[in-house]
Amino acid sequence: MINTKKLKKLIGLNKEDFDSFVKDGQIILRPARLIPTLKTGDEGALTSIILSSIKLVKEFRDQVFKDLKLSRNGKVYYYTEVGFPELDEKSRIDGLVIIIKSGVIKEAAFFEMKNKNNGIDKAQIEKYLKLSRDLGVNKLVTVSNEFVANHTHSPIDVKTPKNILLYHFSWTYLITKAQLLLFKNELNIEDEDQVDIMKEVLAYMDSPVSGVSGFNKMKPEWKQLSDNIRAQVPLKVSDEYISNAVLSWHQEEKDMALLMSRKLGVLVKASPKSNDSIKNDVRKVCKDNTMHGLLSVKNSVSDIKIKLEFERRSVMMSIKVTPPMNKGTVARISWINRQLENCRKKDEELFNTLENKIWVEADVKFARENLKVKFTDLEPLLEDSKGKEIQAFNIVLIDGFGGNFSSTKKFIQLIETLVLNYYEGIVQYMSNWTPPAPKLNQAE
Repeated sequence: MINTKKLKKLIGLNKEDFDSFVKDGQIILRPARLIPTLKTGDEGALTSIILSSIKLVKEFRDQVFKDLKLSRNGKVYYYTEVGFPELDEKSRIDGLVIIIKSGVIKEAAFFEMKNKNNGIDKAQIEKYLKLSRDLGVNKLVTVSNEFVANHTHSPIDVKTPKNILLYHFSWTYLITKAQLLLFKNELNIEDEDQVDIMKEVLAYMDSPVSGVSGFNKMKPEWKQLSDNIRAQVPLKVSDEYISNAVLSWHQEEKDMALLMSRKLGVLVKASPKSNDSIKNDVRKVCKDNTMHGLLSVKNSVSDIKIKLEFERRSVMMSIKVTPPMNKGTVARISWINRQLENCRKKDEELFNTLENKIWVEADVKFARENLKVKFTDLEPLLEDSKGKEIQAFNIVLIDGFGGNFSSTKKFIQLIETLVLNYYEGIVQYMSNWTPPAPKLNQAE
C-alpha cells in the first residue's frame, strides 16, 4: 500500500507511520550498530558505536539521558546517518534517538558528532536547528573534542530557536562518564556483560584511530594575553582575544576536573559557570591580571582553589583546613605541622618535591590579612600569632612556570601534573578537626 502521507513532525508521530516514512524514503536512516560496517575512525562509525553503547549499557544510558533531560521510560530507538530528503535534500544528521510511549514518539534528539581536529560548524548547526524546529525535535546534541564549561553551553555562538535545547559534550566528558561506571562505587554497572561492552567501547575510544582526543592545547590568545601582561600592555575588556584566553582557561579547568575524576573514580566538579562567567573573568584579569578556578572532590578536606598570576607567571593552589578549636594558638600550629609531616610519612619522595613550594596561611580572627609563612619555617607564625585566634589554615602550593606559563601546550602539562601531585602528596591526607561528642554529666 502506497503511503500518501507527508512527514511534518516527529514528536507525536505514530511509530508505524515513522516506519512507513522510512520505507517510502521520506526518512533515510541506519540502525546504530556496535560494530558498524564503516571505515575505522570515520565520524559515522564513532556515532554508531557511542549510540550503541548508550543503548546497550543501562547505567551509561541513565547518565547521558539525565544530562539531556531525556525520559528513561519507554522504548528507545537509535539511528545514524539520518536524512529527510523532502525537507532538506543535502543534510545527513549523524544520529537520532527517539523515545516511544504507547506507540507514539514522545521525545527525540538529534546528534552531530565531530572527531579529530574537526570543530562544530556554525552554518551546519544553524541548518540542523531549522530542521529540528520544522520537525518539532526540541533537542540537538553536538559532540567533539572541543571543551565547554557546562554541557548546556556550546563551542559556537549560535542563536537557538525558542523551545529547542542545544547541548554539547566533549568526547573526554563522555569517556570520563563511562570510566566512572567501571570503578567500585554507587554507579557500578551491574550486568557483567555490559561491563565488558563498556570496556570494549572505551578501548576503541582510547585508540588514536578513533579520532578522540583530550584538551591538550590552549588557544593562541592565551600566549598573546600572557605576553601582553608581561610586557605591561594595557588590557581592555572589549578585546576579543582576552575572551578567548579566558575560554581556554575554563576549558582547561573542566579538563582537570575530568582528569581527576578518571584518576579518583568519583566525579570531580569544576567551578560552576553562568552565561556571564567569561565577561566576569575578563574584567577580573583586566583589573588584577589573575584568573581563578576551583575543583570540588567529594569527601576531601575542602575544595581546591586555583589562582593564576600572570605577572609572576605562577600558579597557586590551596585548601582550607579547620584546626582544633578547643586548643590554643600554639597547639593549633603544632597540629597543622603534624598533619603536613604525616603527608611526608605517607609519600616522602613526592612530598620532598613539593616541600619548598608549600606555604601555611593562617586565617586570624578580626585580622585584615592572613599570616603567611613557608612550611619550612613556621617560627614567624608562632611569633606573629601571639595573642590572636587562628580560625583556619590554608595549605598553599605555589609553583612558578616561568616562560612555560605562556606556552599553549606546556602550561597544560605543568598545571595538570601540579594538581595531581598536590592532591596525591597533600590533599588526600589532610583532615579537618571535628569536635568531640558531648558527654553526659554524671551526678555524684
